[in-house]
Amino acid sequence: MHSPASLPTDIAINPTVFIVDDDDGVRNALQTLIESMDIQTCAFSNVQSFLDSYDPSQPGCLVLDVRLPQLSGLELQEFLSREGIKTPIIFVSGHSNVSMAVRTLKAGAVDFLEKPFDDQMLLDSIQKALEVDRVMRSEDHWRKLVLQYLGQLSRREEEVLRLLIQGKPNKVIAHEMSLSTKTVETHRAHIMRKLGVNSLAGLVWMALTSGEYQEVPDHLPFPLPSKSPGALSLR
Repeated sequence: MHSPASLPTDIAINPTVFIVDDDDGVRNALQTLIESMDIQTCAFSNVQSFLDSYDPSQPGCLVLDVRLPQLSGLELQEFLSREGIKTPIIFVSGHSNVSMAVRTLKAGAVDFLEKPFDDQMLLDSIQKALEVDRVMRSEDHWRKLVLQYLGQLSRREEEVLRLLIQGKPNKVIAHEMSLSTKTVETHRAHIMRKLGVNSLAGLVWMALTSGEYQEVPDHLPFPLPSKSPGALSLR
């Protein structure tokens, strides 16, 4: 059964494919096809009705027609980009050209399909877009969590951390900060405890994940853990 142009209540658990197409027949056909794969949909006939209902915190992707009344699909893509909304977009169009496709893909679209398109090709693109969205939201979740942990550090501990992630030994840090080596070791132990990691590689991982530290060198004398939740022992 097709859902009306409103957001499902369980969207926080299950991703939704949002469809924006002004052709009733195409819109209904897309919903039928996508829902046949047990993926919920929410359809709109124009950009404004989509924007009036859309919550960027909801997981999913967007199947978007290029030519729409009033605001076009291209204008919606530009608007979402300006607002920092990274919802993966699959463009569909019956009036496309190479330059238009290149433009949308360069702007971050997952795919650009010409109508009429192969059903399986669209479904494959949707699966790809949903995976992009899942990974993006997972990384964003971990970044926010890491920032919370980093926020526990004192100003002095943050200064020590910035030098540690540059690969500087305790003695060098002590000299640069006019501290004793023992004091630096104490700060380092506190940092490890507060961040829930047990290695310098873990500290660098957190710095990279947070996006707040530019001091991480290109070449490190140790391997970094995989960028995954299992790389850290966050409490």
